[in-house]
Amino acid sequence: MAKQSAGILLYSFKDNQLQVFLIHPGGPFFSKKDNGSWSIPKGEFNNDESPLDAAKREFMEETGQPIDGNFIELEPVIQKAGKKVYAWAVEGDIDHETIVSNLFEMEWPPRSGKKQTFPEVDKAAWFDVEEAKAKINPAQFGFINELIGIINSSKLSPKEDV
Repeated sequence: MAKQSAGILLYSFKDNQLQVFLIHPGGPFFSKKDNGSWSIPKGEFNNDESPLDAAKREFMEETGQPIDGNFIELEPVIQKAGKKVYAWAVEGDIDHETIVSNLFEMEWPPRSGKKQTFPEVDKAAWFDVEEAKAKINPAQFGFINELIGIINSSKLSPKEDV
C-alpha cells in the first residue's frame, strides 16, 4: 500500500493579499535546499486515524501549536513514490518565529555509526502566493491553486480577487 500523509494549508490575509504558511524540513538533507523544498505542515498516518485528525496532529507536532477553525477539504495530491497527500485549508494566524518542532534521530554522517538528533522542521514562514509557489514542493502546487479558486469563487475573505 502506498504511503499517505495529511496536512494543513494555513492561510491569512495581510493588506488584502493572500498569505500561506509553509515549513522547511530540518535535518542535513534539506539544510542547503530552498526553492521546491518547503511544504505544508504534514505527516504520515495509518488507517486507524482519520486524515483530518492526522493533519491536526502533524500541525501540532511540527509547529508546537494547535490548530482549529473551519477546515476546507482540498483535493489530495500524489507526491513522489505515489504518496497520497490529503490537505485542509484553514484561515488562521501563527507566529512563524516561535514554532517548536518535534525531533527525529538519524545516522549522521552516513555510515558513521553515530546518531544525531535534528528538528523535523527547522524554520517556517508566511509567503505571498507567488513566492509560495516557488518555495513549495511542486507536487503541492495544487493546494495553493485550489485555495485561490475557492477564495475567488466564494469570497471567503477579501472582496478582491487574489
